Amino acid sequence: MIDWIASPARLAGAAGLVAGYALLCAGIAGRLWRQRRAERQEQLALQAGSQQGAPVLVAYASQTGRAEALAHETARVLHAGGCAVQLRPVQALRLADLQACPQSLWLLSTTGEGDAPDDALPFVRQVLEQAQLLPGHSAQVLALGDSEYAAFCAFGLRVQQWLQQQGAKADVLCMDNGDEASLVAWQGQTAELLQTLTGQAGEGWRQPQAAQPWVLHRRQLLNPSSQGGPVYLLDWQPQSGALPRWESGDLVSLAVPADPLRSRDYSIASVPEDGQLQLLVRQSTRADGTPGLASGWLCEGMAVGDVLPMRLRAHSGFRLGDNAERPLLLIGNGTGLAGLCSHIRARITRGRSDQWLVFGERKPHEDALLDAQLQQWLAAGQLERLDRAWSRDATDPCYVQQLLERQSQRLRDWVARGAAIYVCGSQQGMAQGVDTVLRQVLGAAEVDALALAGRYRRDVY
Repeated sequence: MIDWIASPARLAGAAGLVAGYALLCAGIAGRLWRQRRAERQEQLALQAGSQQGAPVLVAYASQTGRAEALAHETARVLHAGGCAVQLRPVQALRLADLQACPQSLWLLSTTGEGDAPDDALPFVRQVLEQAQLLPGHSAQVLALGDSEYAAFCAFGLRVQQWLQQQGAKADVLCMDNGDEASLVAWQGQTAELLQTLTGQAGEGWRQPQAAQPWVLHRRQLLNPSSQGGPVYLLDWQPQSGALPRWESGDLVSLAVPADPLRSRDYSIASVPEDGQLQLLVRQSTRADGTPGLASGWLCEGMAVGDVLPMRLRAHSGFRLGDNAERPLLLIGNGTGLAGLCSHIRARITRGRSDQWLVFGERKPHEDALLDAQLQQWLAAGQLERLDRAWSRDATDPCYVQQLLERQSQRLRDWVARGAAIYVCGSQQGMAQGVDTVLRQVLGAAEVDALALAGRYRRDVY
């Protein structure tokens, strides 16, 4: 028989595990309490007044905030027209909510290659994977997606099929990159539902915040000798001279003259304290060798001094939020560095330095994007750790997920410290590989718990 001796090191390790688990539980409980309080306050506001009858359920799943904004406006229009409304993010939706509402409207984004938004994971596992008869239920689904992906609107279509399998009548409308025709059609369907339920025509829809004119102040090529696509840092100033406010993690939407009906979202790389709005844009090339319309215009078509309308978009799913005072593990590749740098800058303004950046590109001498800035932060102690993976390095080729696997013990230590994990960059390869490594190192249950607590957030494309 071997006696186990509780050495100081073992006791300290056990205490660390208990403390880490307690912090995780506290984070989940705190986030759920705040979410439920906000949802309750919103429900009280929507249901106040003279609205009668069974409520209409408005459910949404959003990756970049577009579906969420449309859901809120849909709910507002219905409520103003006399309907009682239940507005729910799908992660807070239970079958009992659905059964209590004979009518439902769904606004559902698809991310990556046909995936549900990250926040929708509990809904997928707790609702979509269950069978529950919904006889007499009527649903309309607005599926948001990008037709450039093979699995166009796949998550919205999956929810529609699930509703039909449960016996509900469910129609779907697919929206490609926020196209105007689909938006008008959705507004018409909402108006028809309102007319049927209340006999009221309803009020008009509020227009989104207008795009503001921005002046291209500077454009800098960051990787002139790279064999990959050229990456540019673009500095913008508002034409009005008054810099608007945004938060780290937010986006801008823009449409270029060659394709004015199609908007693109770009991560903002700066914070207002920098005095300018910065974007990182890679010049893309189509299969036939021609440049992409948007990146071609931004990187080569427009001249310094030209003006382009851009609209700021809050990206609630990638903001710091409750993680502002936590250590941050920032993981990404390519132009995903933009969204990660915005968080580093925001944290520096708050005097925080407990951030670890894991970043991947092709070659160290040709593709070290923003290297001078990163080295400056590192030397000043404003960035606690910097690890970079070079996939085309001659001596040690490595991808981000492989580098993270090599740092598995440090990864566990940071999570035990209460760190939040932010991933920004390509969905294919990088983000998928990182998620696999996180689940291997931390365990799938803990990764799911981190996501539910808002400590695992992604902005991937």
